[in-house]
Amino acid sequence: MSDAQPTRPMAERQFGRYNLLGLWTLIRREVARFTSVWTQTLAAPVVTAGIFMAVFSLAFAARRAGAEGAEAFTHFIAPGILMMQVIQNAFANTSSSLMVAKVQGNIVDTLMPPLSAAELTVGYAAGGVVRGLIVAAAISATVFPVIGLGIAHPLWALAFVLLGATLMALLGTLAAIVAQKFDHIAAITNFIVMPLSFLSGTFYSISILPGWMQAISHVNPFFYMIDGIRFGVLGVSDTGPWAGVAVLLLVDAALGVLTWWWFRTGYRLKA
Repeated sequence: MSDAQPTRPMAERQFGRYNLLGLWTLIRREVARFTSVWTQTLAAPVVTAGIFMAVFSLAFAARRAGAEGAEAFTHFIAPGILMMQVIQNAFANTSSSLMVAKVQGNIVDTLMPPLSAAELTVGYAAGGVVRGLIVAAAISATVFPVIGLGIAHPLWALAFVLLGATLMALLGTLAAIVAQKFDHIAAITNFIVMPLSFLSGTFYSISILPGWMQAISHVNPFFYMIDGIRFGVLGVSDTGPWAGVAVLLLVDAALGVLTWWWFRTGYRLKA
């Protein structure tokens, strides 16, 4: 009988208890998925953001004292539209990746490698966050200069983009785990993600709403994403940025734990 010790996977020999090589490979795969079709995943959101701002600024110019009013309104809605694109793209990245794997039956290729539930959670979420960051950077670099808008607090803006993209990437992962077909993902997008993003103060300040509607807005985590990025870009907000960070961190943590648990138990992933 040989006295040789059982060999361990290369990732474990290199990195101890964490499979960092496997995690990095998963992140690279998720990033490669959307960068390979960048015209759809990166260029399209920039064009959409520009169209949104052009249409709304032209539509409301007459109501807002002509050109100056239109410019002020465009500056007001620009951060919210940027965050809307981050929301949609971070959610789409994780939900589509996991949903395609489930429908095509190759989810086993992700579940079989020596990746823990935490590594799967981080890997999928990181792909969505990277896509959200690139979309935000592209809009800031191309659309904002055209409308004459700068960024008042870059670090705050970056913090809220990161927190918002993380929330939506985790939510997209959970949606794909629950869903059994693409129609279910479309339903979640149309009846949950879109309404919450549009009704979160993107095109208006919640200060104009009645008290009971303001109270409802304050339990909508999407509101804190929009309000936070508006503070980062314009320096004004309906609530303090620290309150928004606290709420988003809490929601991100809760969604992260739930995602980890579902990966750990194989909920709706294993036959």
